Amino acid sequence: MTERKPPGVPFETWADKQIRDAERRGDFAGLEGAGKPLPSLDEPYDPLWWVRRKMQTEGLSALPPSLVLRKRAEDAEAAAMAAPTEALARRIVEAVNEDLREALRRPPQGPPLMRGLFDVEQVAADWRAAHPAPDPAEQERERQQEQVPREAPAKGFRRLFRRRRPA
Repeated sequence: MTERKPPGVPFETWADKQIRDAERRGDFAGLEGAGKPLPSLDEPYDPLWWVRRKMQTEGLSALPPSLVLRKRAEDAEAAAMAAPTEALARRIVEAVNEDLREALRRPPQGPPLMRGLFDVEQVAADWRAAHPAPDPAEQERERQQEQVPREAPAKGFRRLFRRRRPA
């Protein structure tokens, strides 16, 4: 808590004295971001900067729910095509389809959804077309490599991890 400004002392002089005293005590030493430029220094002034920053830190969106769902459907389609397995691609699309069904039952606020359900079988066929089946000879080689027995660890290795008993 700071002390009150004494009567008759100009405010500027009193504030400068408070700052100098705090610097001498080391109150400003080691502050986070010391010596770094301000993050928004090059950006134009935005009167609602604090609202945007708060929404960003909280993970909120200013978009209407229908547009958020439309974007999620687009992202899910891309994620399904990039999925490592067909089963995972199906699960991604089915999860988005549930949200789309709910939105079609009770339309969300905002502009129209303009999006139907994904055809899971069509997405799976597209995934198979984009990810050709691996060569059977290579699959056999990988399976054989998995079955090769591993060498037993050296005796000294186990000694490293042995528990010591209290004396």
